Amino acid sequence: MTTLPISFEFSAPKTEAAASGLRRAHDRLKRFEHEFVSVTYGAGGSTRDGTKKTVLALKENDVEVAPHLSFGGDNSEVIQELLLTYKNKGIRRIVALRGDRQSGIGSPKLIHASELIRFIRETTGDWFHIEVAAYPEIHPESKSVSSEIAFFKEKVDAGANGAITQYFYSAEAYFRFLEETAKAQITIPIVPGIMPITNLTGLQRFSQICGADLPRWLVKRLEGFDDDEALKDFGAEVVTRLCEQLIQGGAPALHFYTLNQSKPSARILDNLGF
Repeated sequence: MTTLPISFEFSAPKTEAAASGLRRAHDRLKRFEHEFVSVTYGAGGSTRDGTKKTVLALKENDVEVAPHLSFGGDNSEVIQELLLTYKNKGIRRIVALRGDRQSGIGSPKLIHASELIRFIRETTGDWFHIEVAAYPEIHPESKSVSSEIAFFKEKVDAGANGAITQYFYSAEAYFRFLEETAKAQITIPIVPGIMPITNLTGLQRFSQICGADLPRWLVKRLEGFDDDEALKDFGAEVVTRLCEQLIQGGAPALHFYTLNQSKPSARILDNLGF
């Protein structure tokens, strides 16, 4: 039986039906012992209220939960109030992100995650365990590997406790990133983000937005499936093997991007013997 720590990410719901779907997905994943669940914040903080409502509801049900947080278009007073609400409810973990601009909105200058981390520390001290994003295949806006590592180190030096990576399908990219961070004397745990494969079109669209690399061989294999179930079978096999490589290589934990579905992540975890 595999006992590596795991966690799950859910997208903040925008409707009551979506909120019910999230609760059902989490209920089905409860059988896998997990450290926490995180809840996304939306571009420009567009799901701030939905994130807050979901996080507080999960916490009331004794779920260890980590809200995503960015400044978005909000001022420091709004973010401070949100942080204090989370603290007062006993939430101990935050995923601090720069975030993205909301599409079509001329929002203010994006505030870097390192600035947000410093603000969290100034506001709440060491109360929160702060997770940040990491990009083994390099953030699409980074000019080089060295600049990516420098930005990442700024977040660590500002007070980050751990990191969760963007998803990837090359274990080598993750392990090379670990080598580069070690050279920079970065010692926080860097947890691989795992994205199940269930649909090629959606995966290509999302990967283009976030800068994740889809290997050519993988795209070609996925293009060859006419049957959805056959594609899901193959996708589960690919991601299971990736996880096996990561576990064997010493990954500290696995973080699953659920997209508010339970079956794809559950299938991989069953394959791995969790």
